[in-house]
Amino acid sequence: MDLVCLEDFEQQAESKLEKTARDYYKSGAGDQFTLRLNREAFKRLRLRPRCLRDVSQLDISCKIFGQQLKWPLGIAPTAMQKMAHPDGEIGNARAAGKAGSIFILSTLSTTSLEDLSAAAPDTYKWFQLYIYKDRSLTEKIVRRAEKANFKALVLTVDAPIFGHRRADVRNKFSLPSHLSLANFQGEQANGVVTDGGSGINEYVASQFDPSITWKDINWLKQLTQLPIVLKGILTAEDAVLAREFGCAGVIVSNHGARQIDTVPASIEALPEVVKAVGNDLVVMLDGGIMQGNDIFKALALGAKTVFIGRPAVYGLAYNGQQGVEQVLGVLRKDFEITMALTGCQKLSDIQSSLVAHESIYSKL
Repeated sequence: MDLVCLEDFEQQAESKLEKTARDYYKSGAGDQFTLRLNREAFKRLRLRPRCLRDVSQLDISCKIFGQQLKWPLGIAPTAMQKMAHPDGEIGNARAAGKAGSIFILSTLSTTSLEDLSAAAPDTYKWFQLYIYKDRSLTEKIVRRAEKANFKALVLTVDAPIFGHRRADVRNKFSLPSHLSLANFQGEQANGVVTDGGSGINEYVASQFDPSITWKDINWLKQLTQLPIVLKGILTAEDAVLAREFGCAGVIVSNHGARQIDTVPASIEALPEVVKAVGNDLVVMLDGGIMQGNDIFKALALGAKTVFIGRPAVYGLAYNGQQGVEQVLGVLRKDFEITMALTGCQKLSDIQSSLVAHESIYSKL
C-alpha cells in the first residue's frame, strides 16, 4: 500500500516501535488536551482561495538567517532517535539535507553532534540547547556546536523541569541499555566518568536548572556569535522579551504538548507573537503540522518557516532515512498543491486574507 499522508506513516511506525518507545514519542502532558488541540486547531482555520492566477511556475524557496532553503519546512529537535531506527539522527539529518530543509539536532540525541556533522556535512544544521546548572557544561557544548559547523543555537526555554507524561511514568521509561545520550559521553558526575548509558541519563537529568532566567540569555549571548533562537514561546510578552534580550528568532511551540496541558495550540498562539515582534525577529512554529495546508496556514499567519518533530520520527521508524525522505516528499507535494489551488505562485503571495477562522462562517 502506498503511504500518501502522514497518518499512514504514523500507523506504520506504531506497528514497528516497541511500546515504551512508541509511548515516549506519542505522549503529551496531562490529559493530552493540547496534544489533540495542536492538530485540531489547524482544522478550525478555513482557506480562502483566490482564482484565475498564474500558478504554472511555483517558487516555494525561502531564506532564513541568510541561508537559502528549498522550502519553508524543517525538522524539529527530537530526543533519542535511535530508539526509532538505527539510522537515528544521521538518517533524519541526511533526509533533511536532500530536501533542502533545516535540521535541528537535540542535545538529548543518540548521535553526537560531531558524528552528525561529519555524516551530514551538506545539511543546514542548528543545535538545540539547554542551559545547565553546570554552566561550564553548557559552554563546552556551545563550543563543540560552533566547531562542528552548526549555524544557530535553539535554546529550549519551556523546560525548567520536565512535564508529567503519564505513559512514561506507567512504563517507567528509560533509554534502552544499548543506547546513550551521545553528547555527554565522558562527562564527569561527582568525579565519575559517565561512560555507561544509565549513568549519563542520571547525570543529564540532574543538570536541568529550574533557576534560569532572562539574565541567562545575556550570558549565552556573550558566549557565542551564533544566532540564538528561543524555542517554546507562547505569548507576546515573552516574544517581546526575546527581542529585548537580543535573540534572532523564536519558535512558537508548546514542546509537542509534552510540558503542560491546556496551553494553546502553537497555531493559536502564533498571531499574537507575530503581531508583537514579527517585524523584528524571525518567527517560526512547530506543533501539529500534518499536511501542506497546515504549512500554508502557519505562513499566512506570519511564520517564516515551520518544523515537524513526530512525523519525521515516524518516517524514521517506518523505513529509516528513506522513510523520512518519503514523509518530506508527501508534505512538499501537498504544500505545492495548496499553493497552486489558493492562487499563490511564491511565498510572498501567502497573505493573512487567505485564511479565516471557522467562527466567521458560523455567524452566517
